[in-house]
Amino acid sequence: MGNVVAAALAFVGTHFLLSHPLRRPIVGAVGERGFLGIYSLVAAVTLGWLALAYRTAPPAVPLWPVGDILWAIGTLLMLAGAILFMGSLIRNPALPQAAAGSVPEARGVFAITRHPMMWGFALWGVVHILVFPDPSNIVLALAIIVLALVGAHLQDRKKERLQPDFWREWERRTSYWPFAAIAGGRARMGKIGMHALAGGTVVWLAASWAHIPLAGWPAGIWRWIA
Repeated sequence: MGNVVAAALAFVGTHFLLSHPLRRPIVGAVGERGFLGIYSLVAAVTLGWLALAYRTAPPAVPLWPVGDILWAIGTLLMLAGAILFMGSLIRNPALPQAAAGSVPEARGVFAITRHPMMWGFALWGVVHILVFPDPSNIVLALAIIVLALVGAHLQDRKKERLQPDFWREWERRTSYWPFAAIAGGRARMGKIGMHALAGGTVVWLAASWAHIPLAGWPAGIWRWIA
């Protein structure tokens, strides 16, 4: 268990350090390509350590019972996360090539939150804590949640420095927290889009089915129909 915690801290901590306070001095010393090489190496090593620590951690007694109600909640949350993730792949103003023009209207999943991909990852973590309350799994899932949500916040701060006019206006039209901009009247809930709805549903079905051959037990709706 201690090895899982150490690996998770190393994975998340080095990601934040290299992405923010250490990026500029390292780029200055070795250049952008050198930085990307160092970043990729550190990420691969710490992720490999986390995966190995998780796989070799001894099984533990679940911290709470998991029945059909928690599975149903988790299944619906995972579908929402998959839709947010797939919706983030198109018309994402956070992408460098997308931020060259005027500030767009928040549409689709971006009306829900300006960080749909990160919230999709966070929901993945929440669901895996709900339905698999093994201590090592909770540490792993919390690492993903922290990496996603703290990373999204730091991305906002970085974009405010690099693209102050564009990003501050985008922040005014959207919200970090899901549905906050809609509730505040700054965005309107419109069509999500088939790329998000259909694509998210396919990813949700495929990923939950993959638990059967990979983990040896059904997840999602396959728990009831497999």
